[in-house]
Amino acid sequence: MHCRHCGAPVTLPLADLGTAPPSNAYLSAAALHAPERWYPLRVLVCESCWLVQTEDFAQAHELFDAEYAYFSSFSSSWLAHARAYVDAMAARFGLGAHSHVVEIAANDGYLLQYVAARGIPCLGVEPTTSTAAAARARGLPVIERFFGRELARELQAQGHAADLMAANNVLAHVPDINDFVAGFALLLKPAGIATFEFPHLLQLVQQCQFDTLYHEHFSYLSLTAVQRIFAANGLEVFDVEELPTHGGSLRVYARRSDGTPRAVEPSVAALLARESKAGVSSPGFYRDFQQQCLRIKRELLTFLLAAQARGLKVAAYGAAAKGNTLLNFAGVRADLLPYVVDKNPAKQGKHLPGSRIPVVDEARLRADRPDVVLILPWNLRGEIMEQLAYVRAWGGRFATAVPGWQEFAA
Repeated sequence: MHCRHCGAPVTLPLADLGTAPPSNAYLSAAALHAPERWYPLRVLVCESCWLVQTEDFAQAHELFDAEYAYFSSFSSSWLAHARAYVDAMAARFGLGAHSHVVEIAANDGYLLQYVAARGIPCLGVEPTTSTAAAARARGLPVIERFFGRELARELQAQGHAADLMAANNVLAHVPDINDFVAGFALLLKPAGIATFEFPHLLQLVQQCQFDTLYHEHFSYLSLTAVQRIFAANGLEVFDVEELPTHGGSLRVYARRSDGTPRAVEPSVAALLARESKAGVSSPGFYRDFQQQCLRIKRELLTFLLAAQARGLKVAAYGAAAKGNTLLNFAGVRADLLPYVVDKNPAKQGKHLPGSRIPVVDEARLRADRPDVVLILPWNLRGEIMEQLAYVRAWGGRFATAVPGWQEFAA
């Protein structure tokens, strides 16, 4: 395998999670009678540019198809995050009716709805038919394409040059990261700004957030690697913020390298120094990760088997991609975890890929009154525990498996 950024041979392992189907390929009842396609799930580290990356097996068009079931607007905390982002960008960069905002991976319009509400002209780019349709239903203009140099040139020629480009949780999802980043340098105005949000590799490794590893994520990103990738493709990083989202994320601010100069904030050097001190650019930083993955797997199975032996009812909440990585790596099936609750109607009535555990609505939880609710999207634990506070009425409690087994009173 060769690095998808710099082309160097890649051999240093981070994790081998066996095999897994695409994590958002939820199964209909009819699909349960057909075979599933599973791919090896191995993640390696480039020792030249330190980009961490999934070994290539699945193709983007297979992962982000017309039935793609991840809709951003079902998380109230994520909507609040999007609204706060729009407010902050409008204030910092003076965005208004004269500006143009382009969001790459606009999903169901969760963010652009707040841009449009301010009267700021905007455009979404979203390749998945299901979520693009949801964004259009909000009255938002959406281009249903994958983004890269080719589309950037077309949009620029059509008058869509951007004052602000937003890319939340998409940089990790692109197989050709050079083509993707170079598209921003082409579509930004000379004084334009691009922001990118993504889970921080430092947190992923130090907290063993291994359930973030799945085929939709082609890359796992440090500022060390991102700065190099951007510099090679016409962008300069001038600021970075650390965010609590997704278990610890970065928001990176970039400008065109040939555009209007901006002072580089001290935050950039400070975070690069922290990553260096932690060892992000050395093999030893990645060495113990596999063993920690196995520890979490054993803890989950130990709990589920003990609960079954004691006659406890266990249910899961959140049919999230990260949950599918966890359950498939641990080999959990419906005999140990009979169902998972999710409030997204696009997932209800379907089954999780791989484990084939049924996805049900919240009424099942109220009727079944489980002793323990396993929260699969652990990064939304606070939001979910508040939403399901009624579980305390029957003495139920909550649990999470990553970064280690924890139980919480309702």
